[in-house]
Amino acid sequence: MAQRVLEVNNLVTCFKTNEGTVHAVNGISFYVEEGETLGIVGESGCGKSVSMLSVLNLLPQPPANVSADSIRFQDTELTKASKGEMRNIRGSKIAMIFQDPLTSLNPVLTMGFQIMEPLRLHLGMSEEEARNRAGELLHLVGIPEPHDRLSDYPHQFSGGMRQRAMIAMALTCNPPLVIADEPTTALDVTIQAQIVDLVKRLRDKFGMSLIWITHDLGVVAGLADRVNVMYAGFVVETAPINDVYMVPRHPYTAALLRSLPRIDGSQEEQLESIDGMPPELLELPPGCPFAPRCAFTKDICRQQNPHLKEINPEHWIACWVDITTGKVR
Repeated sequence: MAQRVLEVNNLVTCFKTNEGTVHAVNGISFYVEEGETLGIVGESGCGKSVSMLSVLNLLPQPPANVSADSIRFQDTELTKASKGEMRNIRGSKIAMIFQDPLTSLNPVLTMGFQIMEPLRLHLGMSEEEARNRAGELLHLVGIPEPHDRLSDYPHQFSGGMRQRAMIAMALTCNPPLVIADEPTTALDVTIQAQIVDLVKRLRDKFGMSLIWITHDLGVVAGLADRVNVMYAGFVVETAPINDVYMVPRHPYTAALLRSLPRIDGSQEEQLESIDGMPPELLELPPGCPFAPRCAFTKDICRQQNPHLKEINPEHWIACWVDITTGKVR
């Protein structure tokens, strides 16, 4: 059995605002095994990115308030780690590829400086060693004339090249876990496919674990081993990738899949949209947050929010209703 590189139990993240408390992440638990790719999918605002920023202690507190029973990375309990320990872990052991590289990169520092910095801080390389390694990393992610491009600034790179440079920065210290936060969102479909293929090749080459955050179920189809589906700050379904696509058991997951175009010709009917809007996170409903938009809603759905329950090996859902029969479990 593979070792778990990251295990999170009962993570809760709230934000204090002038309008009230925003319940962004509501007691989620998940794990990632060595060499595994976990996809985290859901609509914008469902808590995907906030949960990962909470794990890395990257949210300012206040206004954020983050708590968890346990966040264990390898042999380190992150809930008890000092600021210095977290700085050492970030970048060297857990790296993050952010959604928009243009806003994540410092515009007044060269690409070379920004890639070399973790090499010097975490690995103690000299400037010459770090510069040579930075050039090798840019070559690894497919940037032409890599050593010459080290003197360029972020605005001199195209969008796809900036994202490749961000991937190179994430790999500087060969971390066991990389978190990719919707890294293809701002790119056209051709570059998206290239970035996904690049990450897959690098994952296999270095044997790292990967968490891929996206709102697009289609992106993770050929990338992830398991998928967590999030809605309103909750994990509503978690299962191996084939189970999610072939036999989705939560109404929200099934609705997401029906809204995707298919290329196998098996879906002749018109694509479906999901009626309604996600709940207001300032005040969560007492029952299931998806109940107002769900075609299978029963009385109990409006009264109690279901916990995750295993329905098949490694397949868990948070739902009162068996959507294959329409009956309450």
